[in-house]
Amino acid sequence: MKKFIILSVITLSVLLTGCATTGSASPSEKRSLVQSMKSNTLDKLYAQKPDVKTQIANSAGYAVFDNANVNVVLASFGGGYGVVKNNLTGKSTYMNMGEAGLGLGLGVKDFNVVMVFHNQAAVNRFIEHGWAFGGNADAAAKYEDKGGALVAEAIADQVTVYSLTENGLALQAVLKGTKFWVDSELN
Repeated sequence: MKKFIILSVITLSVLLTGCATTGSASPSEKRSLVQSMKSNTLDKLYAQKPDVKTQIANSAGYAVFDNANVNVVLASFGGGYGVVKNNLTGKSTYMNMGEAGLGLGLGVKDFNVVMVFHNQAAVNRFIEHGWAFGGNADAAAKYEDKGGALVAEAIADQVTVYSLTENGLALQAVLKGTKFWVDSELN
């Protein structure tokens, strides 16, 4: 039974990652969907934390990702997509993400992450290497405009990270690793 649960979570995570930018759409349609997600996410973040707009405008760059996460007892898996905007060059780099973790929890949630890079080295390091390790503890119960989830904020290594829960029900404390990589189809 334990193997079945783990296999089910892995399968669901792969499916969520694979469908992240609507697999049958053309690359230009996918880029448009990612840009729309980015704009909607930033609008929501600015409504909750207006000072972030100035922070992003004065930064070396920023990234916005959409992520779906599943946590079943001791394992957490997720995947998503997004874009990094280099404010110094004006270039957008489309990326994918996948994550896995261990910890206590149960739930499924759809959330967005905004990363603000405070110097060019942080932008370059993220695009070229894309790994992030850390811990995460959260509680979310949200569907559309009902329920609540906090805007979480973390600062590390010249990057400020904001997390906004879109939908989901989750209670978790997880140690996880996230891999971000350049989407060769969209760049």
